[in-house]
Amino acid sequence: MEKDTRDRGLHADLTEAVFAAAFEVHSALGPGLLESAYEACLAHELGRRGLRCRRQVELPVRYKDELVDAGYRIDLLIEEAVVVELKATDKLQPINEAQLLTYLKLSGNRVGLLLNFNTIHLRDGIKRRVL
Repeated sequence: MEKDTRDRGLHADLTEAVFAAAFEVHSALGPGLLESAYEACLAHELGRRGLRCRRQVELPVRYKDELVDAGYRIDLLIEEAVVVELKATDKLQPINEAQLLTYLKLSGNRVGLLLNFNTIHLRDGIKRRVL
């Protein structure tokens, strides 16, 4: 698990709860499914644990002081505080992390998780970032 060293404490309990739920989902399903399956199952698991979770949250782009619906969506927004971007790919790429950071900037949230479920060990597919 890779964590940002600038602010480890911000929403630490919440992100640890998301990690625990993600490990539960990955243990049950393993790698190889579509991102949408992991999203649905993770949202379900988070709900079972008493966490508020919204799926596919619209993320408008502010362009020249106007909000423009550009079709962007946050995969999961946990407790209105943590942005979760899910992937099911062979390997996380720098563009995936850039996407998460952009979503944090656009949403006004400070903590984001990038979770790649297409790994043998989920710990190898986790990144936590704090703006």
